[in-house]
Amino acid sequence: MPWVRAKLREQLVYAKADESGRLVENGGRVEIRYKPKDGRLYHAGVKNLAVVDGAVLPEETCDPAAEAPPAKPAAGARASGGSRTASRASSAAAHVETPPRDGETVVYTDGACTGNPGPAGLGVVVLGREARTELSEYLGHGTNNIAELTAILRGVELTDGPVVIHTDSKYAIGVLTKGWKAKANTELIQQIRAALAKRGQVRIVYVPGHSGIPLNERADELARRAISSRHTRTERV
Repeated sequence: MPWVRAKLREQLVYAKADESGRLVENGGRVEIRYKPKDGRLYHAGVKNLAVVDGAVLPEETCDPAAEAPPAKPAAGARASGGSRTASRASSAAAHVETPPRDGETVVYTDGACTGNPGPAGLGVVVLGREARTELSEYLGHGTNNIAELTAILRGVELTDGPVVIHTDSKYAIGVLTKGWKAKANTELIQQIRAALAKRGQVRIVYVPGHSGIPLNERADELARRAISSRHTRTERV
């Protein structure tokens, strides 16, 4: 079945369509891909999709929705010295192909700050079974670390049952799961630790930031939107 390019909340995606370019929906939702060769299956509400140019793309434009095993480096291969771009791309590719555990809700979180400290915001994307929830929350004056930590807290609050939360903050992972001694934000960290202990079944994993991973980029976009708009907004898409 063909594809068309469409906008989903200002982000370009590929959506299933018929031969005439009309979106193919099932129960009001349309199969989409964030990247042609990603291979991960998502759905979006038809009312939230806007076809961009009407061009009908062949079925092979996007890979089938199937998990692929992580790529193995060639024998004797090593990263070239100082190649941060190559390192980020490799990390991103490995992450994309890491599936969640059975029954886990997938969450991506990010925080942003202008000035550090300065106006701060957070973004959260929750991939639910029936719909995707996006939170863009303005936090007022704060730091980037406060925004990153609060985003993880919101990820816990927005879900129930087993959940895997993705963050690009090594600081947040360190103070929340590795026993790092916090020199600042102690009250917030204790609040999150208590929420994690009470809740259980929460796994926090690192995802490389600004490496082209669609949902990490989306969480960052939502955080920055909160700062620019000075508003908090929750949507189901």
